[in-house]
Amino acid sequence: MEQSPTQFLTQEESAQIESALLTSSEKFLTRLTISSYRLLKIIAKDIGISVDELTANQILEWMEKDSKIKREQGIDASVLKW
Repeated sequence: MEQSPTQFLTQEESAQIESALLTSSEKFLTRLTISSYRLLKIIAKDIGISVDELTANQILEWMEKDSKIKREQGIDASVLKW
């Protein structure tokens, strides 16, 4: 697992999205999509496969693993900080 803080969206990217000609809902979806893609890359790398090979079950298992790490070792040990 990655131990350093993970940034899923840079301030510059957020500013670009904010200035885009999109509705508030579309901006939210854009932020979510970019962040999700970056998380999928982390998950794929962690389990040693390409993003294209990821299955829903593998994503769920990884999320459960990260959640368990957070519960047992604290939020700083997990990838997701929410």
